[in-house]
Amino acid sequence: MKMSSEIDLGQSVRELRVRHNLSIRELAKNSGISVNTLSLIENGKTSPTVSTLQQLAVALGVHVAAFFEAGTSKARVIHIKSGTRKKASLGYYTIENLGAGFINSSIQPFMVTLEPNAGSGAQPIVHTGYEFVLCLKGRVAYHIEDCTYLLEQGESLLFESHLPHHWQNTGTTPSHFLLVLYPTDINDRATDRHFASAHRRRRKR
Repeated sequence: MKMSSEIDLGQSVRELRVRHNLSIRELAKNSGISVNTLSLIENGKTSPTVSTLQQLAVALGVHVAAFFEAGTSKARVIHIKSGTRKKASLGYYTIENLGAGFINSSIQPFMVTLEPNAGSGAQPIVHTGYEFVLCLKGRVAYHIEDCTYLLEQGESLLFESHLPHHWQNTGTTPSHFLLVLYPTDINDRATDRHFASAHRRRRKR
C-alpha cells in the first residue's frame, strides 16, 4: 500500500508567490520574512513554522490551507484512496487535508495527529459556522466555553464554533482525530485560527 506523501510546502509557497506575480523580495517585504529565509523555504532547505506560514498567508491574501492544496485542480468529487493522503508536518502535529481540490472551500476536513501535550494554544478560538471532531486514536481534550470534553477513541463532538474553544492532547501517546470545519463566512480564517498558535506544553513535575 502506498504511504501518505509529504507535502512540499516550499514548492507550494513558490507556486502561490508566482501565481500572485510577486518576486521573492516583494513577498519578503510584504510578509516581514527575510529573503534568505524565503529562499531556503522555497528550495526545501528548511521547513516553515506555523507562524511563518501564517505571515505568508496574510501577505498573499490566502488561507493557510492554500499551502496544502497548491497545484491541485478543483473538482466536484474528491476521492482519496487509503494510504495516499498528502500530509504536512508542522512541529508537534501533522495535518492531512482531506478536502484539497474540492470546488467548495466552505467545508474543510482534516486528519490531525498531535504529539503528547501538543494543542491549539491557550488562546480561545472563535469563528463562524460549525465544527465536528471525531477521535480516532488516543485522546484529545476539547475546551468549549467553561466545559472540557475528553474525547477518546470513537467519541465525537459537534458544536457551534462561535463558542470559544481550544484543544490539546492530554495523553502520553500521539492522538489522531478527524477535524471538520464549516465556516459560514467564506472570508473567515477558521483554519488559520486553529493551527497558527499550535504549541506543546511542558509536563508539570
